[in-house]
Order: sequence, then structure tokens, then C-alpha cells
Amino acid sequence: MITDIVSLIFLVVGSLFMLLAAVGIVRMPDLFLRMSSTTKAATLGSISLLLAMAIQFGSLAVASRAAAIIFFLLLTTPIAAHMIGRAAYCTGVPLITSTRVDELSGRYDEETHELQSPRRLRPQRQEAP
Repeated sequence: MITDIVSLIFLVVGSLFMLLAAVGIVRMPDLFLRMSSTTKAATLGSISLLLAMAIQFGSLAVASRAAAIIFFLLLTTPIAAHMIGRAAYCTGVPLITSTRVDELSGRYDEETHELQSPRRLRPQRQEAP
């Protein structure tokens, strides 16, 4: 009985996060904001749904599979979002017009796809002779 209630709570929370991710895709104005909202909300929704599944079935085999999927989601989602954002920036996907600061502007080499580090705020220490 208590496992049903706990799994129901996780199902509702996961479904709400998935709904929030879907709303984020529709409502956000540019690719970078859409990607940010969906990766966070969809990951939390997926994790909640997997936890609900693990609790409801109560089997070690199901729980270990759910834990492995959660681990890989937490490992791969930020990397995938970073690579999609980087590819979008390289191909010239426009930022929203109200963007005030583009920190990559002028620091990203289009040919080598390397990012130059910003100038340091403090001067470097000189080594003693």
C-alpha cells in the first residue's frame, strides 16, 4: 500500500516535469533556452518515472536497471546538451534579440573550432630566476 502511494507520487512528479519540458520546448524563444529547459526538466522527469518503476516492482533486477539508466542519463545528458549547443553556435543559430552578452563572440575560432580563454583578471606570477 505504501509503495503504491510513493510510486504514485514519483509518477505524478515525473509527469509534471515532462509536461514542463514540453512547455519549455513550445514557449522558449531560441534553441539555447529550449535546450536548457528541456534537458533539466526531462532528465528530472525521467529519473522520477524510473524511481517510481523501481519502487512499484520492488525487484532488485528492476531497481538495478533503473539505477543504471539514471546513472547514464546523468552522465550523458549534460554532454549531449553541450555538444548540441556548441554545434548550434558554430553553425550560426541566432540568439534571441534580447541577449545582452555573448561571451563566445570574438573568442571562438571558426576554422579550428577552438575556444580562446579570456584574459586573466590578475597578472600571472613570474617565476624567480
